[in-house]
Amino acid sequence: MIKINYPEYQPKIKKEKDKEFIFDEVRKRWVILSPEEWVRQNFLQYLIQIKKYPAALIAIEKEIKLGDLKKRFDIVVYNANSKPWMIIECKEMTVDLNSQVLDQVLRYNITMQVPYLVITNGSYCMGFQCINNQLKELVELPDTNL
Repeated sequence: MIKINYPEYQPKIKKEKDKEFIFDEVRKRWVILSPEEWVRQNFLQYLIQIKKYPAALIAIEKEIKLGDLKKRFDIVVYNANSKPWMIIECKEMTVDLNSQVLDQVLRYNITMQVPYLVITNGSYCMGFQCINNQLKELVELPDTNL
């Protein structure tokens, strides 16, 4: 497991009718605040503020095709050549990081072919480097040399 030291973060939150929204600084729009979205927004702040990943190279909830299925990944970080570099799958804090969660991100990687995979539930984080179709568990997320 990778220990994540989240930065101080004061999200913009608003209520409309009976729903709460959080402002996504990367997408520049308000999104419904779900438990998974809370994890995603805090993890984004970690990537941008602590790991110094450029926000301009981060995509959120983009659609990909897996065979005939359309799926949405949580976060993809691109390199300077606009090639996918890291896929991050976020789960709400009550979800265990198990083989099902890892399998989900591995399925996304069939299409994306990135060198780094990350799964997180906000409390815990696991990272892997893909080398010759083998997964090597990381002790920390790679620095940005994008």
